[in-house]
Amino acid sequence: MSELRIESWTMPAASLGAENPLPPLRDEADLHAVKTASPDAPREILENSAYGRVRNILPYTLQDGYDRERRPRAFRVAVLENHILRATFLLEMGGRLWSLLHKPSGRELLYVNPVFQPANLALRNAWFSGGVEWNIGTIGHSPFTCSPLFAARVEGPDGAPILRLYEWERIRQVPFQIDACLPDGSPVLLVRVRIANPHDRVTPMYWWSNIAAPETPSTRVLAPADWAFRFTYDALDVIPVPVYDGVDHSYPTHIGRATDFFFDVPRGRRPWIAALDEAGKGLAQTSTARLRGRKLFVWGQGPGGQTWQRFLSRPDEAYFEIQAGLAQTQLEHLPMPAGAEWSWLEAYGLLEADPDAVQSGDWPTAQRAANQALDRLIPPATLADAERRLAAFADEPPVEIFQRGSGWGALEALRRRADGQPPFAFPRLPFDEDSLGPDQAPWVALLREGALPDDPTLDAPAGYLVQDEWRVRLEESVQTARGRNWLAWLHLGVMRHHAGHRAGAAEAWRRSLAEAATPWALRNLAILAGEEGQTDEAADRYVEAMDMQPASVPLIIECGQALLDAGQPRRWRDLLVTLPPSQRDLGRVRLLEAQAALALGDFDAVAAFFDDQVVLPDQREGRTSLSDLWFAYHEQRLSAERGRPVDDELRAYVHREYPVPAAFDFRMKG
Repeated sequence: MSELRIESWTMPAASLGAENPLPPLRDEADLHAVKTASPDAPREILENSAYGRVRNILPYTLQDGYDRERRPRAFRVAVLENHILRATFLLEMGGRLWSLLHKPSGRELLYVNPVFQPANLALRNAWFSGGVEWNIGTIGHSPFTCSPLFAARVEGPDGAPILRLYEWERIRQVPFQIDACLPDGSPVLLVRVRIANPHDRVTPMYWWSNIAAPETPSTRVLAPADWAFRFTYDALDVIPVPVYDGVDHSYPTHIGRATDFFFDVPRGRRPWIAALDEAGKGLAQTSTARLRGRKLFVWGQGPGGQTWQRFLSRPDEAYFEIQAGLAQTQLEHLPMPAGAEWSWLEAYGLLEADPDAVQSGDWPTAQRAANQALDRLIPPATLADAERRLAAFADEPPVEIFQRGSGWGALEALRRRADGQPPFAFPRLPFDEDSLGPDQAPWVALLREGALPDDPTLDAPAGYLVQDEWRVRLEESVQTARGRNWLAWLHLGVMRHHAGHRAGAAEAWRRSLAEAATPWALRNLAILAGEEGQTDEAADRYVEAMDMQPASVPLIIECGQALLDAGQPRRWRDLLVTLPPSQRDLGRVRLLEAQAALALGDFDAVAAFFDDQVVLPDQREGRTSLSDLWFAYHEQRLSAERGRPVDDELRAYVHREYPVPAAFDFRMKG
């Protein structure tokens, strides 16, 4: 019998910490922006790559309070099981499919990270490796990667239980639903996804299922494509599959640097991807036609990629990802028509193919062997029938809710009722008022009482909104005496800034300060000053804000960066001596201190940073701040010692003679 139950999964885990209370106002550099493209790159891909980009992750806040101190933690999981497979989902972490065990063989089909270790690789900063991650909304991982989804039980076909995961995605303002099922006798896990656009406008849409697989020298990735779009985090080109420039890229361990390979699966061909070992066995993923894209991601065998592998787990733990998405590449958003609903069915299971054929140097032979094995595992007609059967239960109400997600969906339901708009969610998909919490409380007050409450504590706001409907409502509220308070003006400034009304944002934050002096309005005005090139004013406002709230680590870090940007490293060092060790010893603060020391020519202090093996828990994917500091330190030190300028010859010498220590090398290029 198929069953669904709630259990716990214990592993060493770093603390996720508190969310950053400061609204992420800055435009974020896009690691996935296409800077150059091959003339062979399809026009549709390039157009979709420029479409739907977001400036930042508002209304979400950053999850950057994590550390690297791992202690045993019991995670709440949902387990779907039949006599062939056992699927385990991390309910508190985006509903991620964490493990898929093939019971007859005892084989784990996914890469299961032995630890939970967040790192700075996602839209909201915190991300962790392993399992299958469900990504919706926009490029850069799901906003729910390290947050709980709603989780419920539904009675499915023939009494087989369905695990339903769902939420309200706030950037695109859409509901999504994931129904996972393991019917009796099924050799594959079935995962049906649907997304609705409840608006009367086209909405940019994005979905990728990111699947981690163990990396071994013999593992080969196969897909039904003869060409791939290769993205090297700056350039997009078109290459043949599997061999290009003398390298067989179907073996992840052959690839030197972090790279995305988007397989060009022809329309009309069954979409699938598989990671198979020397015995011809491994994980296969297939889907109905809506989920067209297939991708291989590798960290690469270079020093930066290997550092990332160790940073995300333990030594000797390596993985790559095979992925499936709505578009041909992960660089794209697709236009989702007004009122549209998109759905598809995915299937995951153990593929067993002829090993000689799978490892053949003849690519069509290897493809054919995998495709034939897939047809035996789950024929296309069987998959289509399963999709119809699960679709019939898509609106079946839950019989039990295991876990509630955020209260933002319930708030949106309240707003729509107040504005006389139709519901946004699928029928019987409950976003109940029991999910409302402190983050939504001020906005419920705005709906019901016409004003945000005047918070006498002057604490940082906990939840932001940037929807046009809420901005209009708040603009009306501040026209009334009751609605004019520091909190209302602060939120209105965030809304205006997000909408591109910079002058209006500045006015709102100044009015907030006039109502009550808070570090939050000062900090926002500092960002605005920095955006306008007024770095000294930005630094002054940050220092004033930090004086008012010296315990705020995010504020300290932003203040330090602002002082360095303003060319005031000595002022930053003077501030550092006022900090307690618990703050001054943080990795990010130590880095800013070392950068200030370098600017002041204090080479001993920079050397101490490296000698102490300072770790940055939130080292950002694609950023080279550590290796840049290493090279700059040696260039300037040798320049001072030898009385010669830092020129191309000296830089080349330093790069050759002073390689970056592995612990500080996170470079993804070159």
